[in-house]
Amino acid sequence: MKMLKIAGVVVLFALIPVVYFSFFADETESSSKKRVIALGDSLTYGYGDKKETGYIGRLEEKVNKEQTKKSYNFQNLGIPGQQSDQLLAQIVKPEVAEDLSEADVYIINIGTNDLIKNNGGDLFPLHHDEIMEAKKDYLDHLDKILNIVGTASKKADIIVLGLYNPYPDKDSDKIEAYVDDWNKSMKKEAEKHENVKYVSTNPLFKGKSKENYFHDSLHPNGKGYELMADQIMKNYDF
Repeated sequence: MKMLKIAGVVVLFALIPVVYFSFFADETESSSKKRVIALGDSLTYGYGDKKETGYIGRLEEKVNKEQTKKSYNFQNLGIPGQQSDQLLAQIVKPEVAEDLSEADVYIINIGTNDLIKNNGGDLFPLHHDEIMEAKKDYLDHLDKILNIVGTASKKADIIVLGLYNPYPDKDSDKIEAYVDDWNKSMKKEAEKHENVKYVSTNPLFKGKSKENYFHDSLHPNGKGYELMADQIMKNYDF
């Protein structure tokens, strides 16, 4: 009987290092896996890309190729046609809120449809009063969105992408002025919140031909989305 007790103690102590290192191996493995959740409209969704990956899929590939100690899993929750009020409604749904709580990084690209749809569905002609009223509502929604995702995962960083002028190769000074105005306001709003990084996209398409970088009048093609992915890589350290 005494020998059995001794044997039991030996087995117990033999198991301690196994359990100890297994526990910390799991912790290490968990800390090396990062989750990125992308929120937005058809641009986040990747509409217009023949590879059907958009800038989010390309970014995931670039990040994981560059990183050797961490593994990043990207979840794309972009919805074509979505405006900021609809994104606000999306992120408070229980099933989405649960995903948000597990994020290490958020990427938010919203506002293009707010600008265009409230102007009548396109940007020709421009309606000043409608655009300015839409911006006021948009900034209120953006503030709420940033508060919600910031609370859902306090450890997470938030990347907010600015808007771009979809007509870079035309005489579009008036459109450019409104896009710049919205972007300046977006950046100011982002700076009010913790762990938020504003990334500009408008300069990416200046001097670029519509034919080479766009799928249609609004959405980039693969080359255009590649520019967006590279821009995020340059401005955020994964």
